[in-house]
Amino acid sequence: MNKKKIYKLPPISLYIHIPWCIKKCPYCDFHSYKKSKKIFEKKYIKNLFQDFKNDKKKISKRKILSVFIGGGTPSLLKLSSIKYFIKKIKKKIIKSKKTEITIEINPDTINSNQLIKYYNFGINRTSIGVQTLNNNLLKKIERTHNKKKTIKLIKSTNKIKNRNLNIDIIYGLPEQSIQDSLNDLKIIINFKPEHISWYLLDIEPNTPFYTKNIKLPSLKKTRKMQKLGKELLIKSGYQQYEISSFARKKKYRCIHNLNYWNFGDYIGIGCGAHGKITKKNKDIVRTIKTKQDSQYIKKKYIQKKYIVSKKDIPFEFFLNKFRLLKPILHQDFENTTNIKKRKIKKKISIAEKHGFLQTKKKSWIITKHGKKKLNSLLSIFLK
Repeated sequence: MNKKKIYKLPPISLYIHIPWCIKKCPYCDFHSYKKSKKIFEKKYIKNLFQDFKNDKKKISKRKILSVFIGGGTPSLLKLSSIKYFIKKIKKKIIKSKKTEITIEINPDTINSNQLIKYYNFGINRTSIGVQTLNNNLLKKIERTHNKKKTIKLIKSTNKIKNRNLNIDIIYGLPEQSIQDSLNDLKIIINFKPEHISWYLLDIEPNTPFYTKNIKLPSLKKTRKMQKLGKELLIKSGYQQYEISSFARKKKYRCIHNLNYWNFGDYIGIGCGAHGKITKKNKDIVRTIKTKQDSQYIKKKYIQKKYIVSKKDIPFEFFLNKFRLLKPILHQDFENTTNIKKRKIKKKISIAEKHGFLQTKKKSWIITKHGKKKLNSLLSIFLK
């Protein structure tokens, strides 16, 4: 008698959102707002753990793969709050010392000693939002830090044992030249961070830059930036494993982001945080948390909760998977989505006719043309 195949739930991570910033960046569409004189720091942190406790009931005994503290600007929190926060996370939430714990840092909100203490508290991965080291361009994108302070902060990480440092850099900034973009990379590469995220500036609707119709470098120029930047990173010993992600070694790849891109599950706690939890009955539940901190600290955590429609699952799967630079196994699609590949055969055929995909015996491979036309490729799975 054949044994019934047991459905294996995907890995699950934890995302923690800290919504406050020194100043809202004009290109940012993440949920955040300028820090006022009074923020509910202690109450907010206490509510984060209650929020997690409520969500934990939905995941039973599943182990947390990674923790990511993002924002907003988490490094705005007091050092004592971070210490308390991490101690409680390690005691109540994660069981393994090897669990990746990342915190995002704005160079203007933290000094060298504070950053070193983050590692002492148990954070084992830091991500500094440098964006650019050109002071003129920093002013154009209305960032509050400068080149000198940023370099001093990065240099201080050399003292950290078992450092795991990511640097975020953006190219395609207003009035940025190709040489400007490469200069940023060259300077950062000299510090040998374990990971570099090399992003193209994407202006989203509902941001001040979108409203102002800011003039950006041409598509031809940004493609040249991307090509030359990628060549420089690879020549300097970095391995590209995702559209915008480069790691010096495989062990420095971001576990948390890889879980997103592999269509894993994640609990999202904090104002405006999104979550995705797969239930034992194979339903995928999406959650969006309350956006206002004044409501959140009153224990009004959930803004929206819904089950993802079966017809939307392939799009959500490929939206993440196409970012990774490797073949997508047919078996992986079926195991992760609980949908047979024959159900998307017509859409795959359309993608092949446009030259976006190639179908192999056991996998789909995105072509060079498909990578350039990623939005067009994804739109096929939306129809």
